[in-house]
Amino acid sequence: MHSTVQGHMVMHLVASSELAFRILVDLEYQADDPYAVRFTFHLPGDAPVAWVFARELLVDGISHPTGEGDVHIHPVGEDLSEVCVVLRSPEGDATLRASVPPLIAFLARTDRLVPMGQELTDGELDAQLAGILSAPGCG
Repeated sequence: MHSTVQGHMVMHLVASSELAFRILVDLEYQADDPYAVRFTFHLPGDAPVAWVFARELLVDGISHPTGEGDVHIHPVGEDLSEVCVVLRSPEGDATLRASVPPLIAFLARTDRLVPMGQELTDGELDAQLAGILSAPGCG
């Protein structure tokens, strides 16, 4: 069984209200890190840039504004066919626009691998809790 979901899509890096650049974005989801999705942006003339954020943030951002801190996602327009992704870093902010259907298709594939809400089984949760409780300083 595959433990990784991968996808590719084109997003638009917004430079101004009149100018945006098409960039290729690789999407990746791994079952061993079930809460996260990785977006790798291929910028012309630069090394690829990867951002990792919560899968749930992406799911929620398709239908309503969401996010705190470095990543904000919100739908664009009334028809919910496009989202805006704002990434903030010490080097500056980047605003990207993306079509929703490829994101939904990618998320559907991640959900088939690890259903939302079932990221940890009871046994995995027990093992993690035991690890935390057995750490030095606990007890």
